[in-house]
Amino acid sequence: MNHRDVGRCWDGNADAWTTLARAGYDVYRDSFNTPGFLAMLPDVTGLRGLDIGCGEGHNTRLLASRGARVTALDIAGRFVRHAHEAERAGPLGISFLRASAVELPFPDAVFDFATGFMSFMDIPETGRVLAEAHRVLRPGGFLQFSLTHPCFVDTPHRRNLRDENGVTYAIEVGDYFRNLEGEIERWVFRDAPADATAGLAPFEIPRFNRTISQWLNLLIDSGFVLERAEEPRPSDDVVRLYPAVQDAQVVAYYLHIRVRKPA
Repeated sequence: MNHRDVGRCWDGNADAWTTLARAGYDVYRDSFNTPGFLAMLPDVTGLRGLDIGCGEGHNTRLLASRGARVTALDIAGRFVRHAHEAERAGPLGISFLRASAVELPFPDAVFDFATGFMSFMDIPETGRVLAEAHRVLRPGGFLQFSLTHPCFVDTPHRRNLRDENGVTYAIEVGDYFRNLEGEIERWVFRDAPADATAGLAPFEIPRFNRTISQWLNLLIDSGFVLERAEEPRPSDDVVRLYPAVQDAQVVAYYLHIRVRKPA
């Protein structure tokens, strides 16, 4: 499976994903993952940024609202259409286009920063994604991206262990060193009620897990210097509002990394 195959999968997911996410059912994203990413993000006011794998544009719009001049792309045309619709309804000066993360349609050294919100782990040609991001950044520019956690979420074997009250107390993981190369996982947002998902097909997500050392070595090989890493977790207040995210207090669900292209 290559990036074009993955794009066809996400085209099939885009309508249902956009409907459910915009209805508020992507609670892990909205309650702590994206807020944690933005808390880690440097000041981007006035900077030219590229959002790689933008989906329906939710997080891209948050970037633009921080004063960045943003171009965003996704390989799934249906996602790009949804992003265009939101931009027309509430213009923020974002340029959305359909393109692949492994074949960025830009010359060298034209962006001050790049982001990848929960997109890089969905692309099989991992090294090419990072090399392309490095190529289009100006010297001194940074790349910040988020992933499902390689140790606690992306392992081929994974199971929540819950007590008699349904509260997660541990996560059982295994087969960490076996890379998946496109195995399809089917699911929908857990918080979406039956009436919201009626008539919608489950998402079909190709999985391409990498170990932490693989990610770090690919970044080093691409020419980046590691600057910061975070593993966001929901606060007790967030869990009271969204009980489903309690399991993300037990182990890290996401990994956020920022690297910089040397000046």
